Amino acid sequence: MADFLQYDKAGPVVTLTMNRPDVRNALTGNTAVEEFVAAFARVSRDDSVRAVIVTGAGPAFSSGGNLKDMRRYFGGKVDPVKTRNEYRHGIQRLTLAAYEVEVPTIAAVNGPAIGAGCDLACMCDLRIASERATFAESFVKVGLIAGDGGAWLLPRIVGMSRAAEMAFTGDALGAAEALACGLVSRVVPEPELMAEAQRLAARIACNPGQALRMTKRLLREAQHARLESVLEMAASFQALAHTTRDHEEAVTAFLEKRPPRFDPS
Repeated sequence: MADFLQYDKAGPVVTLTMNRPDVRNALTGNTAVEEFVAAFARVSRDDSVRAVIVTGAGPAFSSGGNLKDMRRYFGGKVDPVKTRNEYRHGIQRLTLAAYEVEVPTIAAVNGPAIGAGCDLACMCDLRIASERATFAESFVKVGLIAGDGGAWLLPRIVGMSRAAEMAFTGDALGAAEALACGLVSRVVPEPELMAEAQRLAARIACNPGQALRMTKRLLREAQHARLESVLEMAASFQALAHTTRDHEEAVTAFLEKRPPRFDPS
């Protein structure tokens, strides 16, 4: 990976580190989208990957959109149709790629997660935060809306009332407030953040890879499908799961009272 994103794999866990602290890991005006899309595709193709950690280098998780880059829209210089397509083929591709990656994802939020940076954290399945983290759905503060899907993501995590408050005021939540409203599942001292994220990833990655991927897909589909449809998908997935060597090994290991030895891929 070049320029923006650092891709590190340790056993079944991949860590994606946004590595442009000079621009507070802004997600626009650079190669962030292309690199994230490529990284998530790489993860989904690699059956040995069972968990992903997303974090930021430097003091910020991500400042979201690059405000300096946005000045090119001033004075009607850009056709709105072109701008619409820039969103559809730009940041929104990141949203879909992050949300649809096949394995569980953990946002390790090391500092401010602002605008699209907050939404990037929401694209992940789990969020843990350092005590220095802050979260702001701050688009309204700069006269914009959440063009990356935040209006869909945030209410599903914190509920409509809290999401509306965040979106209408643009005000930031501290780490303790984020924990209280369920935006994150835990808060740790900043020096312990990555170790805690790695421990959580290890607890996930010790489970069978294909079962993890099917479990994530069911959880995603259950957010918008009818119960009957999810039950049908669950029956099909379960029929596949019953035939896997990992299922056989898990049951055998349980009955033999020993740790399971799962297939690495």
